[in-house]
This record gives sequence, structure tokens and C-alpha cells, in this order.
Amino acid sequence: MKQITIIALSLLYLQLGFSQTFDVEAIKISGDDDKRINLVILSEGYQESELTQFITDATSFTNGMFNESPFSEYANYFNVYAIKIPSNESGADHPATATDIDETELTPTYVDTYFNATYDSFGLHRRLYYEIDGNSANNTEAKINTVLANNFPTYDQALILVNSDDYGGSGGEFPMAYTGYWGTNVIMHELGHSLFDLKDEYYPGDLLAGEAINMTQETDPDLIKWKNWLYDNGVGIYQYYDHEGLAKDWYKPHQDCIMEKTDQSFCSVCKEGIVEKIHSLILPIDDYSPNNASIESPSFPIDFQLDLIHTIPNTLETTWTLNSNEFATNVDEISILESDLNNGINNLTVVVHDATSLLRVDNHNTTHIQVIHWNIDNSSLGLTSISSIINDLSIALYPNPTNTIAYIKLESQSNISLKVELMSLDGKKIKSLNLTTLSPLELDIQHLSQGTYIANFYADNIRIASKRLVKM
Repeated sequence: MKQITIIALSLLYLQLGFSQTFDVEAIKISGDDDKRINLVILSEGYQESELTQFITDATSFTNGMFNESPFSEYANYFNVYAIKIPSNESGADHPATATDIDETELTPTYVDTYFNATYDSFGLHRRLYYEIDGNSANNTEAKINTVLANNFPTYDQALILVNSDDYGGSGGEFPMAYTGYWGTNVIMHELGHSLFDLKDEYYPGDLLAGEAINMTQETDPDLIKWKNWLYDNGVGIYQYYDHEGLAKDWYKPHQDCIMEKTDQSFCSVCKEGIVEKIHSLILPIDDYSPNNASIESPSFPIDFQLDLIHTIPNTLETTWTLNSNEFATNVDEISILESDLNNGINNLTVVVHDATSLLRVDNHNTTHIQVIHWNIDNSSLGLTSISSIINDLSIALYPNPTNTIAYIKLESQSNISLKVELMSLDGKKIKSLNLTTLSPLELDIQHLSQGTYIANFYADNIRIASKRLVKM
């Protein structure tokens, strides 16, 4: 899950040859750090006497962020910490060197801050960044990395709050924003870039344009990557225009998304991308029992429990299967009696997936599934042992729709095999194939009639997922 390795940061610390620690304060704790996405907020332009205000500002940002969808639904998946780093002076530099507006009447301002925050970066009046031109003249990025290595090396995303009321911010590896009225929205916009791989929905320039979750050159409604949201909630295929009003060969899904306008919310397409990234970083299963470390002389009834990281409201669904027969659904715990078991080895499986409406699962490319499997040895001598294994599966079906070949890709924590059955809507089995983690499966459907088909995925004869496939 973690993006930064402790080893790499330790090497950086050794290279720089000094260590400095600061007070770290928890703003929001949802669970263990190794099972959550850890956001770390660094103070900039706050003097020692203003660090209490920094915590107030960091708390306000946190509350604002987790009041916005999709963060409100997935608030339990995040921890937030603040590192209190004092600056010698308050605020940020404003050298009056912007080229996008006339600043000749503005008196240049320079202040002594820890991370060298400055407006007018890259010639843009509102670009608040830690270098004036991105050339690392002050080695600020190395300084940020050192602070994180010494104070919170297991972060997933760090961001910088600047003690300033003047509107400004920037993206990149370490998003930075002012602490005024729109500061929370600026940070959420920038997190859209740095943590969730979203593009600007105003034209970002030729160098930054590229295929992404919310940016494409595709215009065919049947092929566009946000086809599952097309014409709902304001989602369409909207052309980009540059700042001079010239049309570009790039398209976006919405005209009123926070990735374009700071006073808006995330559109459906961007929300889906954020949820997908959360799924890729964090398992919804916090813990489970019994596990291999907690079995001591098992006896009946046997209680099996899941400790899930619930969404708000909860959209996690569970399906419990005992010896290939459905046992229970949408519960976090079950009890098994001796009469429920066969003599010998019994197989208990629970499949957990997120049924959130923020994902259009039926024709969404990737499905994330978590599976726990228990072997229960119930011999003639009585209940002798229980063993367990957990696996995180990612199943991708693409392109979809297609008229010739579809590819199915399986990613897993271990080498496993799934059975794939392609079915017609009237329930007829068309073909059955084996899917492994070793390479994508090529599914030839060019001989099939146009229409919708169902791909069912089975592990040990238990259906764990279904996906729709459209033949054009």
C-alpha cells in the first residue's frame, strides 16, 4: 500500500547528514496506520506561537474534506496527522514577478519560512509553490522528504498548508494551498492530481495533456472510458479549450467539476476514479477471526467474524459459502454448529465486495474482491483444526464493449486460478476457460451475435464475481 519506503527515506536522511524532529499531532484516526491511507499535513509559514492556529486550520481542512463526497463515504479509510514545523516568519513570499497579470503596482514581499513557499511560481500569480521556477534552487523537496523521513515515514500523501489568506496553491508530489476560504477545495483539487491520478478539466497545456481517468481523445460514446456514466449527472463528452479559446483535441466528462472550478464538487467520473484508487490501496477487511494465529482448541459452536472498514452508509456486501452452498449474506459474523459440517475437511468462504453506487460495476473495467477461505477439519475424532487464508483479487475485463477480442486480467496476492464461464442472458453457457495471474486471458467473441453477455468468475466452485461484456 505504501508509496514511500523507509529504506529510501533513510538513505536520503544519511545523504543530507542531519535529523530534525517535530511534534506530530493526530487529527483523525480511523485505524492502524498500516491499514489506512495516511494523509500528513505539514505547516508552512506558521511561527512557533502560531502552531496552535495551524492545528485549528488542519482540523478545519480535515473536517471540510470528509464532508465532501466521495471522502465522506470513505472517511473510515483515512488517518490524518499534522506535523508542526515552525517558520521564522509568517506567510509566504510574493515577489511580484507573475507574467499572467500586471503586478507592477505590487510591492514584493519576502518572508523567512521553512519550506520557502512563494506565490508567482512559474510566472503565475496564484501558483503557490515551494520553488519559484521548479529548479529546486533551495533544495526544498529534499527538505520535505527529510522532514517526512524523520517524523512520519509511512505516509501515503503529504500536503502543505501555508499560513496565508491570499488565494493560491499548486499540485505535484506535495500539494500546497493557502488556508483561506477556498483552501480546502484547493487541496482536494490538488489531491485529485497527486493521489488519485486525475487531470485538470480546464486545459492544462500541451505538456500536461494525456489520457487519464477524466481526460481522453476518444469521442465515440460506445468506447469512451466514462461510458458507464454518460448522460447521467451532467456527464458528457466536452471539448477542452485553451485560455485563448482555441479548441483542443481533448475531451473531459463534465463542465462543473472541482477539477476545473474550485467552487464545485467532484463529478461522478472523478468520484469513481477516487474510489477505485482507495480500493487499490486499502482492503476493506481490517481483521478476521479465527485466523491462523488465534486458533486454540476449537469447539462448537464456531464463531467466524469479520472486522470490516465500513463505508458511510455501509455498502460492503458479504456472501458466506459453506461447502459450496450459500450459508449467509450481508452479515459480519456467523456461527457454525457441528450439524452444519460434513465429516472430514469442510470449506468455508466469505467474499467481500463494495456495492457502492459511486461505481457503475456492471460495465466498470475493474472489480476488486476480497476472499477469506477457511479449512475446517471435522474428523471422526472431533474438530481438530482450522486454517485460513485471505486474498485480494482484482479482475479487469477490457475493452468493453468490443467486437473481436476481450482480455481478462487477474491480479492477486498469490498465484491462483479462477474458472471463467461466459453466459448468454438466457442462461446458456457459451464457453468455459481458466484464468490465472500469470498472463491476461484472451477471449475471442467475434463469432458471437451482438448483445450483452455475462462473465462469471468462480474460485473453488464458488462464484465470486460477475461482469457484463458487450459485443458490438
